[in-house]
Amino acid sequence: MTDEILGGAPSANTPHPALRTLDVLVGTWHVSGPGHHGTVTYEWMPGGHFLVQHVDLSQDGGSTTGVEYIGYDADSGTLRSHFFGSTGDILEYVYEVVDRELTIWFGQPGSPARYRGTFDAQGTSATGAWAWPGGGYESAMTRVRP
Repeated sequence: MTDEILGGAPSANTPHPALRTLDVLVGTWHVSGPGHHGTVTYEWMPGGHFLVQHVDLSQDGGSTTGVEYIGYDADSGTLRSHFFGSTGDILEYVYEVVDRELTIWFGQPGSPARYRGTFDAQGTSATGAWAWPGGGYESAMTRVRP
């Protein structure tokens, strides 16, 4: 079937166009804020259907390492991810990028647990904060490699 027959929907072999909003994340970033620092790297999986994040952070005397796969979920119409941590954690997030604002919802859109940050005009840094009921922390990231 062609895209015209499907009403403009992408074919099974074509990544959903909403994924392109994540292009701003591609590269290696230094992440820092009170009680945490480290690096995250985002790269497109061959085929472009998933953005893969590699995480290596030190937080409050511990560490967070893992990998996250972000793809388009047709059932919810969102950019849903699964994070797999080195300690056995499996966490779900939803990504949204609108203009220069990045929101990462824990679980579902509208969740009280989320990250919200704003990219600078060049897209080389972002400042924001993770927040959840009863807590949160500021976090900044600076691109160190495209």
